[in-house]
Amino acid sequence: MNKRQIIGLALSLLLGTGALKAQNETRHFTLPTPWTEEAFRAEVPLPEYPRPQLVRQQWLNLNGKWDYMANPKGALPMDATVPPAFPASPEKIHVPFPPESELSGIARKGDSCLWYRRTFTVPQEWKGKQVMLNFGAVDRVAAIFVNGKKAGSHTGGYDAFSMNITDFLKSGENVLVVGAYDPNDGRAASGKNGPHGDYTFTSGIWQTVWLEPVEKQYIARIQIVPDVENKRLEVTAYTDDSDLQVIAIAHTEGQNISKSIGAANTRFYLPVPNPHLWSPDDPFLYDLKLQLQTRRGKVLDEVDSYFGMRTVGLKKIDGVMRPTLNGEFVFHIGLLDQGYWPDGVFTAPTDEALRYDIELAKRSGFNVIRKHIKVEPQRWYYHCDRLGLMVWQDMPNLWLPDGNDSVAVRQQFREELKTMIDQHVNSPSIVMWVPFNENWGAFEATDITSWVKQYDTHRLVNGMSGYNYAPGYRKAYGDPGNGDFVDMHHYGRIEPGAMPKPTDTRAASLGEFGGKGLFVRGHMWPVRNDAYEMMLNKEQLTDTYVMMATELEQMINYFGLSAAIYTQTTDVEHEINGLVTYDRRVEKMNLDKVGEINRSVIQCTRRR
Repeated sequence: MNKRQIIGLALSLLLGTGALKAQNETRHFTLPTPWTEEAFRAEVPLPEYPRPQLVRQQWLNLNGKWDYMANPKGALPMDATVPPAFPASPEKIHVPFPPESELSGIARKGDSCLWYRRTFTVPQEWKGKQVMLNFGAVDRVAAIFVNGKKAGSHTGGYDAFSMNITDFLKSGENVLVVGAYDPNDGRAASGKNGPHGDYTFTSGIWQTVWLEPVEKQYIARIQIVPDVENKRLEVTAYTDDSDLQVIAIAHTEGQNISKSIGAANTRFYLPVPNPHLWSPDDPFLYDLKLQLQTRRGKVLDEVDSYFGMRTVGLKKIDGVMRPTLNGEFVFHIGLLDQGYWPDGVFTAPTDEALRYDIELAKRSGFNVIRKHIKVEPQRWYYHCDRLGLMVWQDMPNLWLPDGNDSVAVRQQFREELKTMIDQHVNSPSIVMWVPFNENWGAFEATDITSWVKQYDTHRLVNGMSGYNYAPGYRKAYGDPGNGDFVDMHHYGRIEPGAMPKPTDTRAASLGEFGGKGLFVRGHMWPVRNDAYEMMLNKEQLTDTYVMMATELEQMINYFGLSAAIYTQTTDVEHEINGLVTYDRRVEKMNLDKVGEINRSVIQCTRRR
């Protein structure tokens, strides 16, 4: 029996009987984090409500122990009309951790066709309600069966989806089966979780699964847009019946600020007098309550949400095009953040762990996180909203947009890009969309950049971060020539000749730099470890970063640079160029010094 089989057996026994103590078993993990034991013990991992900007009070978390079966004979999930038969004693998986992760209890690679099964009972107090089944994300094609009948399907590995399963339910115990298929063929949005990715590939359920009761008419989605100039919030609540009305109430610290009434599926405005502006220095959030009512005032649905008031733009300052927040130029100094974990791979072990990386960036004086070709669970953006970090949100790239099926492949990418924007458009922390990175699978980049800019007029768009880099497996698209940034990557010395130059319409961004590595024995993934340049010790690594940041200040003041993203937040498997080790146990730099220089660089831009 190999190590990964031992992990799977240990977790199965723990979840099935509770007889084993997690602290005696987590030693078998390759590189446990401070949160591995808690996640390993949890009967219901990640128990927090997963959708902070559309919260209902009644819900049932379905995370935890499920039956698991991989690569059975028969139809693929998207073709199956009935679920396959499970063996008498199936493997057990710890949802929502992907089966490639050690926290899942499976810890096995190569399962492209995955089947999950569990039972549930609808709470008695939900009687007479419609029951919605919600998924944070399933990679990549999902088919859902309830009590043996197909309830729906979904394509897309990074977006949330829901379905009404009321008609498939019965009294007492119900059986839920989820099939997932991920061919890992590069012909879909996958980023580094794809065939050319650097790290452990993952598939299947990787975010929270939950149930909640609603009436026949309910709020399916909301869109909230701050209008600071006119001291109001634009609100749209989407539902099936446009004849219903929506009540919006803004409040803070228990005090109502304003109230407004509008029609469903139609934008209306909620006054926000003397708006308290959101920024990294002051991440103020208003609470928001939305009610869906009949014209006679009967409440059909009620959700809690929040919003931030802020503006994002681009303007010339002293003749140089600069990005602005609330009308002022603030230099974007950020971290490349990939969101990988040694125990959960694509899924953070706990909500505290999810928050840790954001708090690390904040404590280290950065004001931006570039979420690198991954879309996180919605709670991640909530933490950025609440803690005060601006976010550059990358679209996970596909790898192979060409070929006989290119029309369908490219259309699917565009649809998933739109869905990503729709599902995260309400987060005040997101200030920029990044459709492509370094020519990876890039196609029609100029057109897509223009489309994103038109679709979301309230954010910046960086059409191709690192257009000067190319993967080599296909012809590079190059600079899209539009959008809000000229963005280059450079891992060498910070000097004028290597910097992007602003234009009359675009600001200059150093989308990736740094990448300095440090070996920390006992805290590295068991592969050949590397970085762009290795440092001797913590002191040298810290001093090198301080020197680079000081040189960036020169680039800001005299060469028009407006943004710089350091690689990276944490080590990730073979890459050891993080502020902290992959297991988040060792700080590799003096973060007090890092924070001090970062804050000084930001302050120098305010004097402009």
